[in-house]
Amino acid sequence: MPATAIAPLKIGNLTIDPPILQAPMAGFTNAAFRQIVREFGGAGLLATEMVNARGFVWLDEHEAEHPDRLWGVADEPRPLAVQIWDNDAATMAKVGARLVEEYGVSVVDINFGCPVRQVTEKAHSGSYLLREPQRMHAIISQLVQVCAPTPVTAKIRLGCHPKNINCDEIARVVEEAGAAALTVHGRTAADMFRGHADWDRISEIKAHLKNIPLIGNGDLDSPEKVVTAFEKYNVDAVMIARACLGRPWLFSQAAAALRGEPIPPEPTMVQQRDVMLHHYRLVVDRFGEEKATILMRKYACCYAQGKRGARHFRTHVAKVSTEAEFYAVVEEHFPLSPAD
Repeated sequence: MPATAIAPLKIGNLTIDPPILQAPMAGFTNAAFRQIVREFGGAGLLATEMVNARGFVWLDEHEAEHPDRLWGVADEPRPLAVQIWDNDAATMAKVGARLVEEYGVSVVDINFGCPVRQVTEKAHSGSYLLREPQRMHAIISQLVQVCAPTPVTAKIRLGCHPKNINCDEIARVVEEAGAAALTVHGRTAADMFRGHADWDRISEIKAHLKNIPLIGNGDLDSPEKVVTAFEKYNVDAVMIARACLGRPWLFSQAAAALRGEPIPPEPTMVQQRDVMLHHYRLVVDRFGEEKATILMRKYACCYAQGKRGARHFRTHVAKVSTEAEFYAVVEEHFPLSPAD
């Protein structure tokens, strides 16, 4: 693919180049992970974990430390997006204003796509709101007003259920409310992460947008799939999610592919293990040994995924609670052979 084939992404007054975004993922995309992604390069826009707006307000009112999910945000390089969720427009606006004024974030993103029951059925937020377009409009429009000129974006799914796909209507609502970009995950909320993302359906949404860019998301687990997304589907940018958790170098590979350059090879198994240990040290520096070791269990499983012996490693690393135990399990059990 020629280097000139893919234009940078414009989100309001912000230029994202390359147009490859790192998805916000709860429990994973913290400052340590973002630092490692930056060290490899290739991601045009990074994002925090999603932040509970109501919880943020409660901490603020009680003069407590702001959420751990905002760790690093004030000081790390830009551009950077912070994703927030709730179902109350006033609460969301209050938090959006603080993120812009106090943290100086580049983008405020609204989560209308999370399918997890705790967010949807219990809190009536995330993808639950896809059934309430006018409420979405109110949330977006209030955020746009208080955050200006910082752009506000929205992330959605195709709908709540395969029998109730309303992404075209939602796309129009999102743009009319003033959002600067729309990201669409190619599954419904009921699908969770089962099956395959429907990129044809994502692509069809473009016709329902007048001026704002469309960002496609779902199943992008190789540089080749990223290139195909731009070549075959009508999207302005892509967002990489779960596939990057154990492969933070995926962005640099995808960016090279878009430029028409040779794709950097996968790091060796030893190099991948060393990246994971670097990640662990960053988390320990922030949270201390005990909490960091527990947090790192899930990351370690991601780094091992797809390798021969990954299940055996997961069994052992899931039990560690000290730094010594973590290093011992990695030394003895981390897979150093790719899967067949």
